[in-house]
Amino acid sequence: MPVPESIQGLSFVSIVTNDQTKFEKLAKFYTRFGFKLSKNFSKVSNNGAASASNNPRLHLGVSNDSLREVWLESFPLQNLDGNGNVTPWQELAVYDGDNCEKLCDSTLIKIRLSNLNVISDVVKKFRFFSTDLKQIKAILTELKWTFVELEGEIDTKDPLGNVLIFSSTANPLSKESFGSADEYLTIKSQQLLRDLSKSSEVDSTYSESVSETIRKKKIAVMTSGGDAPGMNPAVRAVVRAGIFLGCDMFAVYEGYSGLVKGGDLLKKMEWGDVRNYLSYGGTNIGTARCMEFKEREGRLSGAYNMIVNGIDALIVCGGDGSLTGADLFRSEWPSLLDELIETARLTKEEVAPYRHLTIVGLVGSIDNDMSCTDATIGAYSALERITEMVDYIDATAKSHSRAFVVEVMGRHCGWLGLMSGLGTGADFIFIPERPPRAGKWHDDLKTVCKRHREKGRRKTVVIVAEGAIDDELNPISSEEVRDVLVELGLDTRITTLGHVQRGGTAVAYDRMLATLQGVDAVKAVLESTPETPSPMIGVFENKIVRQPLVEAVRLTKSVATAIENKDFDRAMSLRDTSFADAYSHFLSTSVDDDGSSELPKDKQLNIGVIHVGAASSGLNAATRAAALYSLSRGHKLFAIQNGFSGLIKDGIVKELKWLDVEDWHNRGGSEIGTNRSLPSENYGKVAFYLQKYNLQGLIIIGGFEAFTALNELNEKDDSYPIFAMPKVAIPATVSNNVPGTEYSLGSDTCLNQLVKYCDAVKQSASSSRRRVFVVEVQGGHSGYVAAYTGLITGAMATYAPESKINLRTIQEDIDLLFNVFAHDRGEDNNGKMLIRNEQASTVYSTELIADIIKENAKGRFETRTAIPGHVQQGFTPSSADRVNAVKFAVKSVQYIEEWNGSCERDPAIVDYEKTASVVIGIQGAQVKFTSVKELYQNEANIKLRKGKTVHWKDMSDVSDMLSGRLNLRAKKQSVKLL
Repeated sequence: MPVPESIQGLSFVSIVTNDQTKFEKLAKFYTRFGFKLSKNFSKVSNNGAASASNNPRLHLGVSNDSLREVWLESFPLQNLDGNGNVTPWQELAVYDGDNCEKLCDSTLIKIRLSNLNVISDVVKKFRFFSTDLKQIKAILTELKWTFVELEGEIDTKDPLGNVLIFSSTANPLSKESFGSADEYLTIKSQQLLRDLSKSSEVDSTYSESVSETIRKKKIAVMTSGGDAPGMNPAVRAVVRAGIFLGCDMFAVYEGYSGLVKGGDLLKKMEWGDVRNYLSYGGTNIGTARCMEFKEREGRLSGAYNMIVNGIDALIVCGGDGSLTGADLFRSEWPSLLDELIETARLTKEEVAPYRHLTIVGLVGSIDNDMSCTDATIGAYSALERITEMVDYIDATAKSHSRAFVVEVMGRHCGWLGLMSGLGTGADFIFIPERPPRAGKWHDDLKTVCKRHREKGRRKTVVIVAEGAIDDELNPISSEEVRDVLVELGLDTRITTLGHVQRGGTAVAYDRMLATLQGVDAVKAVLESTPETPSPMIGVFENKIVRQPLVEAVRLTKSVATAIENKDFDRAMSLRDTSFADAYSHFLSTSVDDDGSSELPKDKQLNIGVIHVGAASSGLNAATRAAALYSLSRGHKLFAIQNGFSGLIKDGIVKELKWLDVEDWHNRGGSEIGTNRSLPSENYGKVAFYLQKYNLQGLIIIGGFEAFTALNELNEKDDSYPIFAMPKVAIPATVSNNVPGTEYSLGSDTCLNQLVKYCDAVKQSASSSRRRVFVVEVQGGHSGYVAAYTGLITGAMATYAPESKINLRTIQEDIDLLFNVFAHDRGEDNNGKMLIRNEQASTVYSTELIADIIKENAKGRFETRTAIPGHVQQGFTPSSADRVNAVKFAVKSVQYIEEWNGSCERDPAIVDYEKTASVVIGIQGAQVKFTSVKELYQNEANIKLRKGKTVHWKDMSDVSDMLSGRLNLRAKKQSVKLL
């Protein structure tokens, strides 16, 4: 006999037979156990059943092949009053709205007599919850039915051979059994009442005055305007943060159109409704352009729909147009309510609780065109799509020695055009903020592209923003650019990327940004007062900030005004803090290689570059940028091959030429070789070769070994004078463990790789529904990668070196898993994932943690391990790593120039009173140089090879909130208190 298929925890079961006798036996059998008849249908009889001639409404749910059907329902357990009558659900203390959790679920069994052949050997296993196993046993005994009595359950079969399990536990993963209905109802009621009372107390960071009102707040979230990767993670964060903080959360489907139409387009959201949103592109709640909302009548309908649903706060994720509409909506709110009263659509009493409307803006835009924020949700995902596509174009362009004109989005903003040009090594770019000279740009374009071809480049790539103009505001089209390149004699093609830039799932950075901003948006709602200006949640200097929405929109529109007025310098200044620098870096690494930027001969330098430590994406991109900038200034850049051991043993040093590095922007690994060797292996040999090539500066690119090597050279500069030259360490490591920076080259590529890997792993876990994966990530003794990955993949728990693992924490997570799966009724796929840093514990390995969970699960759910290993280093660097590699490299060479007096010194950049040995890093949004001596003494944990500052702690806290871990922990704690 085949193994029965297990069906449990379902609210609906269908049993099919084509045997009339078995059909009748099944109906009588289940009726004996308390199932009540709720529908009786027959095609063959008009007596006692709903027949084909009866009201069609009685046929709803009936299968086409059924000759007869009976529906038997077990009604949920319910409290009784003093007279033994059922107490209405709405009168119970646990009632908190029609959608609140029930005390017990009902089960419906549909028994069908089919006119089709039914496979007789397909049997199923049903599990039913009962608080009175004694009565079940008595019924089976009376029927003289075969059964097996086990601890806490009774096993038997129905007349069709299906396996039946009557259990005293509400769920197979639950450890709590019940002996009577009163016992179950009492305990379940206490649990629901505790959840209600604790819902506003789980976050101790909020004041009591805020907590008292949290549960009553109703907040709606909407995505509007053009879609952007990251909108779904933002919606997930808003919904779950709101629920965690005790709010009722709603989603407005189809943008402002949904707000105007109302009805089913305003949907109450539950925790599970946003499951897996992190890995979805676009926006699952929809977006649409809405002309109706631009009219007052449309906004009036929107106000009406919000009030009838009890909503008085709106979080809008969209671009400047969407946020402008949101602010207008708030400004008109009082007059809209007055009009609703005057027209008798609502009464004063209905409107009274909603006199204040709270609006919070999240910026979702791939163009990165909003002022007062350094990045918008979706911009880096779009940039990643562009660089990926241009990489593909590079291959075919080089094969055929062709030119490609690539048109990217950016009608009013050139951020995508600029950053993609920087990250793909484009020959020329056209952006609206820095337009070329009218009537002159044709010759300039030809000159640059011809020069690059003469240097040996086989391909030509020109990036054109769709809003490109010249300085007389004349549009520059891709076709016009193509014609110029054809005049140059180049076989030229146009590729318009179009909406592929909006496609795909969000990259790691956008998932992080959307998640942290979404949580802060809910907090902004709860902290808002009628006097608080509508805030826009942005990011500035790598920190989540709130800016006045009106001011952000005003400054954004002023960019377009400045361009219209031909005030292009102002337009540049109104962009984010790095825009002007990025444009300068593009010129110095692509356009200004004609000798016009060369320094006088006595100012030109010999500079060395060396890779130290493990390979990571960004090493080659940084080396390329350093070489191109150095060449444009007349310097010579010498590549030290195979790290310090290669220098000591072989002394191989190669001068890098333009053609050597021109296509290194998209190469992972290290073209000049790298290893973990340090100069302390032989200081004398290192000094000898540095003197031999007369180096006046050294750039060390790598991870903690590069930091250590820099410090070693600095400490020995008294013994070896050559070591006193200016030296800059560029942090490049997936672990992001170098002191003095919040970001290292290669870490973004690593996180993007982990996003793809973990999405696939989680899909496998969810497909199997009850499967738990323990994923091991790199990071050494730094928990940055683990914490970041846990946040952006929705992991249930993260094990990092900063938080010690012991049996208690593992047992807590096992209990949390039991709670998660115990409440899983099967409607949603619900696999889980845990992230473990490779050095989180010397005892509790990834395999051991998985085995401990598996042992405790006792077959109730599966466990697996997943170790991506060196896949995390990536094949090609991400767009963010490429752009930052150029920034780090150019600024490092400029630092060496200033220290040597090759250009005007800037005391704000170079502190001449301190050592010449510095680490370049990003602190906030600023690129800063910090003395390696200061970092080594005060910020470095030498033993554990990482910095002392944990700048990613907020990620772990938010991750625990949105994964449900804090909620489950709070519930578990409340049980202990009883």
